[in-house]
Amino acid sequence: MSDSSRDTAEGAGWGSAERGAYQQLMPPKTEKISWLDPRMLWVARNGVLASWFGDPTGRTRSRWVAQRAAAGAPADKVIRRDDPDRFSFLVIGDTGEGDDPQYAVVPGLLRAGRDTRFAVLASDVVYPVGSADDYGPKFFRPYRDYPAPIYAIPGNHDWYEDLDGFMRVFCDDAPALPPGPRPRPLTRAWLRSLLWHRPRPGDRQRLDEARKLRSEPAQQAVQPGPYWAIDAGPVRIVGIDTGLLGALDAEQGAWLREVSRGPRPKILVTGSPLYVDGRREPCAVEGGGTVDDIVRDPAHHYVAAIGGDIHNYQRYPVRLDDGRTLQYVVAGGGGAFMHATHTIPRVDVAGVTERDFRCYPLRGDSLAFYSRLYGRRLRLPRFFTLTEAEATAVIAERLGIPPTRAQGAPVAVTRRVRLVAGLLGTGRRPDRARRFRLPVRKIYTSLFSPGSATYSPPFFKCFLRLDVSPESVRLRCYAATGNRAQEVAPPVEDEVTIPLR
Repeated sequence: MSDSSRDTAEGAGWGSAERGAYQQLMPPKTEKISWLDPRMLWVARNGVLASWFGDPTGRTRSRWVAQRAAAGAPADKVIRRDDPDRFSFLVIGDTGEGDDPQYAVVPGLLRAGRDTRFAVLASDVVYPVGSADDYGPKFFRPYRDYPAPIYAIPGNHDWYEDLDGFMRVFCDDAPALPPGPRPRPLTRAWLRSLLWHRPRPGDRQRLDEARKLRSEPAQQAVQPGPYWAIDAGPVRIVGIDTGLLGALDAEQGAWLREVSRGPRPKILVTGSPLYVDGRREPCAVEGGGTVDDIVRDPAHHYVAAIGGDIHNYQRYPVRLDDGRTLQYVVAGGGGAFMHATHTIPRVDVAGVTERDFRCYPLRGDSLAFYSRLYGRRLRLPRFFTLTEAEATAVIAERLGIPPTRAQGAPVAVTRRVRLVAGLLGTGRRPDRARRFRLPVRKIYTSLFSPGSATYSPPFFKCFLRLDVSPESVRLRCYAATGNRAQEVAPPVEDEVTIPLR
């Protein structure tokens, strides 16, 4: 097994001169998405409109579900497979920007996942707005050599064209929804409708051409709608659709409670992680309660909850009052720009501390990555750029933790290093955070982080492999940096065995 980022700087992808072969998989021209581009923010405006004028996702989802039921989808929305008691599957989150970081994941994924039975895409299959025309370079082409079926749950970006492209690709080429009832003039819904971004007239021929890239019978997967459950071997995998604003409508909430019953061990896959960045985000259900309430209920036998949306890897092993330990995982590192981990403060949530918490990239690598990025963007490389050793040292100082990766000679944490770490929103210990009143982390999160950070390796992307047996599930997080060394032998950044009995 190759070194991981926890072992060496080379294992993290620093200092490698040989780029991987992933670029040979890419189309000749690729679209570069930048979330600092006002035009991109405008086309993806529906999330903001939903928060201002009311979220129509629940009603639209209900219409999609009714359409699929009329077409013969199972009423319980359960996909019943014939997998054996011992099998493996992949989870990949937030994939579809269609540029170098997405394709850099593919070689390692094909190596580590060559014997898996299926894959699940967890949130944001296609950026920026889930258009059907974008599925060729951002779904069918990158995964054309993955030999097994791929199921998916939508993220908020897949909803920016009312889920039209997603339903056509994953739900048996579902026809477009007819227009809904017109809202009454001068209401909030009417104001929303004036600005709402709607699906463009689809180029069906383009989508039909793209489908040929994954046309083998063994690659086909048809799911009953945007949320579903899969019975596979000894486990049930439950996928939920958290829509534009990260919540469940009452209809889906009732289904989730029903499908969660029974003694079969369950794994939740969601577009909105329940624990993230050192805090709990339980995910509200319309009408009362939360998704986390359902997951924690001992009668439902959940063993893990895996969420996309945040573009990195995090794991929180939460010990519940009844003695069980639930693994809460963030797995959104499948291809989109990297959300920083260095902004995560010292972890102390639900009994999980730094001793238990895991993340990828390591905070020091995240800080070094962003310091180089903004040194180039702001044309101040000599001031902003931190070496990975400097970044690791200042993270240890600010959080009061030992360096995650062993260092060589001691590194001086200078005034410049501390200033750059502060400007880039580096987390702190909770006691110091109370005294440090400037909202640097909030400013960083809202101003710096949304920009696309795709310039050159290491990209710090990742995917999950889960090996299921009647006794346990072994979850491994594999890294993809874009460098040849990690392509040939994808390093395991985290591993945990989850008992089922």
